[in-house]
Amino acid sequence: CFFTLKALNAQQAGAAAILIADDCNEPLITLNTPEETPATGYVQDIAIPSAVITKSLGDRIKEALSNWDHVDINLHWREPLLRPDELVEYEFWTNGDYECGPTCDSQLEFINNFKGAAQILEQKGYTRFTPHYMTWYCPASFILAEQCKTQCINHGRYCAPDLKHYPNRGYDGKDIVIQNLRQACLFKVANESGKPWLWWDYVTDFAIRCKWIDKYTKECADKVIRSLGIDVTKIDDCIGDTEADAQNPILEAEQKAQIGEGNRGDVTMLPTLMINNRQYRGKLEKGAVLKAICAGFQDATEQAICLSEVLTDIETNRCSENNGGCWEDNIANITACRDTIRGRVCECPVVNGVKYYGDGYTHCESKHVYLTRKKPSLQTRDSGYTYCESKYISLVKKKLSLQRCNPSEIVVWAIILGLGVAGAAGYAYYKYKILVRSLLRYLLPHRLKVLECEVIFIC
Repeated sequence: CFFTLKALNAQQAGAAAILIADDCNEPLITLNTPEETPATGYVQDIAIPSAVITKSLGDRIKEALSNWDHVDINLHWREPLLRPDELVEYEFWTNGDYECGPTCDSQLEFINNFKGAAQILEQKGYTRFTPHYMTWYCPASFILAEQCKTQCINHGRYCAPDLKHYPNRGYDGKDIVIQNLRQACLFKVANESGKPWLWWDYVTDFAIRCKWIDKYTKECADKVIRSLGIDVTKIDDCIGDTEADAQNPILEAEQKAQIGEGNRGDVTMLPTLMINNRQYRGKLEKGAVLKAICAGFQDATEQAICLSEVLTDIETNRCSENNGGCWEDNIANITACRDTIRGRVCECPVVNGVKYYGDGYTHCESKHVYLTRKKPSLQTRDSGYTYCESKYISLVKKKLSLQRCNPSEIVVWAIILGLGVAGAAGYAYYKYKILVRSLLRYLLPHRLKVLECEVIFIC
């Protein structure tokens, strides 16, 4: 049964704590909360502490109890992190797959929230961050199988699972491995140029700009890479030929890093956070992780970012360099780049009350349409959207351009124009009645005189 069920059963039996002994001699692993299983329903009911102990310690305890010896056990929650120097080193084992369910959602949410703090810590030299990627290999006897072909690169050497229960993903495990390799190579190139923090921007931007069917195309990835000012050719050289029957140095090193040494332990699940060569055991949440990283500094060397409970005054200053890879209009002095405590974001701005729309990376423009002498003409395209075509002066580029009209705006304008036409017609009819009455009042007496004269003449 799950470890959580073991703990609940011990608690209901009256235990003050539970020690779970490993069944083989190996480095201790982290107990992970099961996801989307019946076990998640009773995790919140567990109120006693639990811990995993080595097999050798468990055997000693059981032997002592079997001999009716008196055994005292003390649980100490001492700081588990090593503090070797003033620099904290941490690793984040992650995956380039963002459509695998709750695990991927929480992983991407953490990256988005922690990005700003991570970049500041890195830029100021407080930490040394390294991303890692977990891969598997296909047994030699199955290399030619269809499953290995769709999940692996380099002839089965590096694989990622293909989750078939997500049919709308539009990509295979092989695409995930290539994306992992691209992210690892981007970090390598960025680190060599002295800007390792660009990894955080690439991961978040890629998740936003490359969605669904285009998510793992090289074209979309290259657009994001170029926007960050990174040389695409260097990354391509690092990736190499994924179809070759040869080892890839980057992924080969990643597989070796999965195997733990000493107290480190093997990396067996995603995501995993390592701080000062120790596995982090806690919530994957910005505040908790930041506290754990700050605990890795030597005594009396905690940095200013650790001594502040809130980070609202922190700016990443990423917009000052290459405009943060966001859209900008130098003529109008408008930019989509904005510094926040979560790092720079590319969002189309609001200028003088006018909202600009777009992806924030390649274009931003206003949806306001200003009519001139040319009347708008409506067209229906194949996509089913209705467009309003008119000439106007753009607030962004100061030139004539065409803008898309919202169908709801067209309806409103049609109602307004209809009311205007109806009012004008009513006013014209009112004037017409006044004019007719005036003419009748003027002409009627004269007409009678004419008739009278004609009658006299006839007589």
